[in-house]
Amino acid sequence: MTTSADTGGATLAPTEAVPPAVPARQRAARRSPTDLTFRLEPDLIEAFAATEPDWLAADRRAALASFAGSSLEPNQLYTPYLDLRNADLGDVRSYERPAGAPDGAGEPVPEDASGFAAFREDGVLALALDDAATAAGVTLETLSGLIARDAGTAKRLLVDEVSLPVGDPFAQLTQAGWGQGLVVRVPAGVRLERPIVARWALGAPGRALLTRTIIELADGAEATFVEELVDSGEGTADGPQALFTGTLELHLSGHSRLALASLQEFGPQQVVFQARNARIGEGADLRWALAQLGARLVRSRVDNVLAGDRSTVEQVEIVFGSEDQLHDLTSYTRHVGRDTTGELLSKGVLLDKARTYLKGMISIEKTAIGTDSYLGEFGMNLSKAARSVAIPSLEIDQPDCRRAAHSSSVGPIDETQLFYLESRGIPPDEARKFIVLGFLEPVVARVPLAEARDRLREALEAKWEAGWGGEASSAA
Repeated sequence: MTTSADTGGATLAPTEAVPPAVPARQRAARRSPTDLTFRLEPDLIEAFAATEPDWLAADRRAALASFAGSSLEPNQLYTPYLDLRNADLGDVRSYERPAGAPDGAGEPVPEDASGFAAFREDGVLALALDDAATAAGVTLETLSGLIARDAGTAKRLLVDEVSLPVGDPFAQLTQAGWGQGLVVRVPAGVRLERPIVARWALGAPGRALLTRTIIELADGAEATFVEELVDSGEGTADGPQALFTGTLELHLSGHSRLALASLQEFGPQQVVFQARNARIGEGADLRWALAQLGARLVRSRVDNVLAGDRSTVEQVEIVFGSEDQLHDLTSYTRHVGRDTTGELLSKGVLLDKARTYLKGMISIEKTAIGTDSYLGEFGMNLSKAARSVAIPSLEIDQPDCRRAAHSSSVGPIDETQLFYLESRGIPPDEARKFIVLGFLEPVVARVPLAEARDRLREALEAKWEAGWGGEASSAA
């Protein structure tokens, strides 16, 4: 039925029910790539400080202030590549006071190791040396245990000798809030035939563990250290994230030698912040072998300071990323002494929508006469959606160098290599597998522990088998 009213000649349609307005869908707040949602509460720092020496409490407070007042990426060259949006850490809380060393031996030392330390979440499962290492005066203990036993040595290692870069905010975060720690010290002239192994098993949803690992080699000492970062199995693929932020602080005195391997195989909901720093004395030799396979997001930085004359560092690092993993890896190497040598190589293989940023800087100071240094960064993209960025850089203040060079490349599998293998009767999928695993082998071969080396090869092969197929197999 139509009605009309005196509206100046206009006729109005009948009144109809108007549906209620549908509320606009609430979108999640947009985050800046440099927004770190994890918060280290001052109350936690004060809780630590209440039971610690004054010098350590002051160190924690100074580090927290430094972290709060710094940019997460101080190097303007690298700022566009820092992306923390995959790190959902707003509800993640630190362990308040991790447990100390176990009573008794705990888990036994493996037959092919000189020492063994095992941690699970905030607990210590094992902390032991074999008889030969103990008789030689080698020590393996928690950081809190060292502070209680020998506060003078702890103060020297933590405060007096600066072992973490002041310009790295993630290192300052760990320095302020560390709860668990490990210290390895090898006396002068002692040579360990077998490696010391440290295993960290983490992944409890919503928890953060901040750790410091310190290794000190006196004059002429030689040792091998293997760090294993593995999933504890407590998390789920779609549950809350967990955080591991850890440091490796190396003090190499004159003519000492250290081979160090680190294998990271955390679960898919783990976020990892790593700061590794080495000060290398006269004639000392350091060999890094670093592998990044797991975790959802990794932000890693390695700082090498070749302080002594004729010191040497060799660093090789690999990444195998899949799904939406992000690996942000930076390496700084400073040549200070005369006739120093640096050989640094980073390689990344990416499937699916994985991203990897390989960033490196070699600095040759005025005092570094006769430097020989090389930095190479190489990415292999196995998917059109994968992204690999390589940024090698040089800063040279001393022109009298034996060599100062860098190189980089990013691309798909080399078709000539693929053709060669196929021409020898190898099926295409097998040929791709051989090329990819061979591309990563330089790091695998340098892992000093046979068991860890075999496990790394198995993990790489398993990741290849899981990721190669469908869209991931479409070469870029």
